[in-house]
Parts: sequence; C-alpha cells; structure tokens
Amino acid sequence: MHTQNPTQDPAKDPAKDQDSAAPILSFVEFSVLWNQTMGQRTPRLHINMARWLEKAWENGETRLLLMAFRSAGKSTLVGLFAAWLLYRNPNLRIMVLAADGTLAGKMVRNVKRIIERHPCTAGVLKPRSPDQWASERFTVQRDMELRDPSMIGRGVSSNITGSRADIVICDDVEVPLTSDSAEKREALRERLNEMNYVLVAGGMQLYMGTPHHFYSIYADEPRYEIGEEEIFLSGFKRLCIPVLGNDGQSAWPERYDAETIAQIRRATGPNKFDSQMMLKFINILEGRLDADMLQFYNGEIDPCPVRKALYIGSIQMATACCWWDPSLAKNSGDNSVAAIVYSDPGGNYYLHHVEYIKVNENDETANAVQQIETIIKLLKKYHIPMLGVETNGIGGFLPGMVQTALKKAGGMTSLVPEPSKKSKDVRIIEAFDPLLAAKRLYVHERVRQTPFIMEMREWRPERSRCRDDALDAVSGAIMRMPDRLREGFARKKGHYDWMNARGQHKARGEFEV
Repeated sequence: MHTQNPTQDPAKDPAKDQDSAAPILSFVEFSVLWNQTMGQRTPRLHINMARWLEKAWENGETRLLLMAFRSAGKSTLVGLFAAWLLYRNPNLRIMVLAADGTLAGKMVRNVKRIIERHPCTAGVLKPRSPDQWASERFTVQRDMELRDPSMIGRGVSSNITGSRADIVICDDVEVPLTSDSAEKREALRERLNEMNYVLVAGGMQLYMGTPHHFYSIYADEPRYEIGEEEIFLSGFKRLCIPVLGNDGQSAWPERYDAETIAQIRRATGPNKFDSQMMLKFINILEGRLDADMLQFYNGEIDPCPVRKALYIGSIQMATACCWWDPSLAKNSGDNSVAAIVYSDPGGNYYLHHVEYIKVNENDETANAVQQIETIIKLLKKYHIPMLGVETNGIGGFLPGMVQTALKKAGGMTSLVPEPSKKSKDVRIIEAFDPLLAAKRLYVHERVRQTPFIMEMREWRPERSRCRDDALDAVSGAIMRMPDRLREGFARKKGHYDWMNARGQHKARGEFEV
C-alpha cells in the first residue's frame, strides 16, 4: 500500500501527462464547459463559489466551510469540484459524508455522471473494470495502487474505521435528524472529530451546508453553555452566502426574485427562513421561550449592614429566593438543580446563580447529605433568606433533613417545602412569559456557562423529552419569591438577614367578612 499523499504536490497533475497539448482548465472553465454541455447557463453565484474553491485549493487551504442558502446548488457545484480535482489528479481519494448514506451516494453518482460525460474526462478516467464503477464508490484510471477508492459516500454515523482520504467533503451533515437534541448534536460532533483519523496529513476537509440550530456546528461564536471554549470549526476559512446580501439584493436574482423570496418567507415561517435562507444560527423548530429577551449583567452581591441592604452592583435588592428541584437517582436522566433569584423594588428579577448539583461517588457520605451540604453553602454565600424545596416524588423525605441542616447552620434561612400542584409546563410558562415580555428578567453572565440558556432555546411544551431541569428550578424561585413585608438588616450568626421578611405579620383590616 502506498503511503504517499497525492495532495502534497497539487501542481503535479497526472492528467497533464495524458495529453500534453491539452491545457488544464481552471475550475471556473471546467464548470462553465459542463453547463454548456448540459445546455445550461452558469449563474454568477456559482462562478463566485467556483473561484473561491479553486483559489483555496491552489493556495493550499485545507479547512473550508461553504455556507449557502437552501437550493443554492452548492452540492452540485461541489460535485463538479470533486470531478475537477480527479481530472487534475486521478490519484486523489475523496470521501463524502452526509447525514445518511443515501444523500452521500447521491453526490457520488452525480460525480460519476460528470466524469462519464464531461468533455475533459469522458473516455479518459472511467475504469475498464465494471466492479470499479459502483453506485456509491468508484475508482478512476490512476497510476498509483491505492487500497481506497477514488470516491466513496458514507453516512455520518456509518463505520469508517480504517478508511483513508485525501479530501473529506461533509455535505449537509447537520440536518434536523442529527441536530434536534443536545444528545444528537454531541454525537454529531464526536463523529465528525473522527475525520482526523481518516484524513491524511495535509488533506482537505470541506464542509458545506446550512445551519439548523443555534448550537450549529457552523456557529461563528463559541457556545459556552455547552462547554465550548472555541467554535467547532475553528480555523476554517468561510464563505457565507445568504439569499439576501447586506444591500438587500438577491444572491441569485434569476431564480430568487423579491416575490419568490417573500413567498418562501411566508410559507416556511420566520425562524426557518432566517436559518435556511439567511444562514442565521437559530433553532428552526421554534422554541416556546425567547432567550433573546434576556438581559445580562456582571455585578456580584454586596451585603451592606450599615445601610441595612443588599446590592447587586449599585441596585438595591428587595427579595430573594433559592428554589431546589432535587433529584437523587444516579441514572434517572434528571438533574438536581438549585436556582437563586433576587428581585428589586422596581419588579426586575435577577437570576444570579444556577447550580447543577453533583455528588462525589467516592465519598461515603450519602447522596442526599452531600447535596444538602451544597445547598447550605449556596444559601450562606448568597445570603438567601428563603429556601423552597419541591416535595413531589423523591423530594418528599428531604424537608426534615434540610430543616435539621439549616438549624445546625444557624437558622439563617426559612424552609418552605411545597408540592407542585400545576403541571411543569404551566409553571414554566407562567413564570417566564410575563418577565420576558417586559424584559425584566436579568441573568448573570456566569449562568451562560450552564445549560440553562440551551434549555430555554430548546424547550417546547409538547415535547416530553426536552431538558427543563433548570427551567423548573428557576420558575420555582420566581413564582415563590416572598413579599418584602418590613425593612431591616440584622446579623444572625454571621449571616445578614437583609430582607428580614420571616416571621408573622399582622395587618389591620377595616372591612367586614
């Protein structure tokens, strides 16, 4: 088996040796000639794409992302690009990855058709042996003896162990089938990272597609809430072509005039249009909650005994609540989450902290005890006067344990065990909708590092498998926020009772019942 990488010397084109008198066409010329053979014109859009791809190849660019609106003909053009590369160098090995094997095979068959009929390749590259010319893999006439075919198509989830390629084309690997849940997006990233073991040193990786989600693999900014410190396609050279440019003009006016574009927008809806036609990173399956209505801040709490107050930055807080939605089972799929929310006198709410509580399995201390210890630390750190615990299900036996722990810690926080009488979906909607509509929900930048924002963007009440652990905890804190009944700032065993809202309050009534 040869270990030589044919892409290491792109200037050495075996195609030149086949007919030294015949000039080697540029990719633009190769594309225009093919369209003329098919009786078609070449749109300016495709000319621009072709020039970009050829320039990248000639300059040795090995990481490319071509994003263009739906039905822009990018798969057709990249198929021509693959045929042109084999025309230039028949020793290349090209692998096509798509969301499934059927889509990958479609591109392979298209390239076969081009090679059979293009004036530059017809009768030159097609092999003599029929078994080298299969529907989803083929090998052209070449002078190197290589184990892998000239071109092969595979689904992104298929087994590619042991394969080698000089060029990997990722053709629409992100579709709803591979990206409509956090688990699927994580699995897609893991599969695509395996391309590093397929691609030979110096080889090219070309992605093309449209974004289907806010957490798209094509995103141009890191998504910190899913643990990204840099974008997935970091270092990739990009060409992004939305259907409408910055000047409002169509990228393909011959096919997509203003009336056609408006009709597509009406038929698909704003989210899908912005995602698939304008290449914006949003979820095409519109979520119920609008995360873009959140306000963000960086300030930390500042307890001030002298003024009998607690501040976030320069804003005095009026009330606060920590709500704990517990989960004790190791493999239940539910997270144990605590949310800390403050409010100011003006009716603004501040989601200051979201804690996905983890336990140390090597610690002999019971699961529940470890979690309660975490809760106590949070209450002390953030000076929280009230803790709510959902007692439905496994939370039913916790209040007694929590109450004991609170007394041991100094009794600085009141415990409010409460069962949830409404469905989770209703609780979340009632808590979030009014605050989002009024832009009164502020979120600390630290919360961006948790899955909370992702849960918001993906949550749809009709889907039972949506992650909503943090949403449930935050909604509990918002809906159970205590009233600020009287002023005060007392010190109790090292804890500032800045809200001083505990205990009984007797109000005078001047009406008859």
